[in-house]
Amino acid sequence: MILDDFLKAVRQMPDRRFQGVLWAGIGLSVTLLAMLTAAVLWLLPDSISLPWYGEIEWLSYLLDRFAIAVMLVVSAILMVPVASLFMGFFNERVAAAVEDRHYPDAGPAKGATFRDTLADSIRFFGLILVVNMFGIIIYLFSAIAAPLVFWVVNGILLGREFFQLVAMRRIGRTAAQHLYTRHRFEIWVSGALMAVPLTIPIVNLCAPVLGAATFTHLYHRLAKDMSHC
Repeated sequence: MILDDFLKAVRQMPDRRFQGVLWAGIGLSVTLLAMLTAAVLWLLPDSISLPWYGEIEWLSYLLDRFAIAVMLVVSAILMVPVASLFMGFFNERVAAAVEDRHYPDAGPAKGATFRDTLADSIRFFGLILVVNMFGIIIYLFSAIAAPLVFWVVNGILLGREFFQLVAMRRIGRTAAQHLYTRHRFEIWVSGALMAVPLTIPIVNLCAPVLGAATFTHLYHRLAKDMSHC
């Protein structure tokens, strides 16, 4: 079922509205990464000197290249909070495109305003950013298990955020939290599924769109099952 939700999202990627959101997200992600990398390089010294030796030009050059390489690695971790922020801006467009194609009888979404959705997204962004900044230390000590730890932790965070933002559009915050609690495990698995492509360069740029679409399918499936109980 979860895989089916994901595959439906993948098959809709050529949709014009998906493409518009995708390129907007890529622009946002690349801009944020470029700004952060530029800030790190700006903080590094222009030259490095050692006592009794003087300036070492090659060491400064090496330090700059090392900083850029580190930022490329860190970008995989930073894409998680970026995806979270992305949801606040573009979730409505992606969810509406999915519903127009797959759930035409659902009617307009009136459960939460854009302001509420964006506020929740920014709050989740802060939480996910802090968790992953502290998580870098854990990832370093986890060695080969680091990807697994990353997927587990962010599966919980992304699953909760993506699902609640999608569900809030339809049923409001309180009911969305109740539905999340009832299906916590399945939502966590879906969140972990979204965390995996976020660790893959280039592919991670598509992950926020796929996440919003996948969780829209997941919400409608769970809401339908609940109505039959």
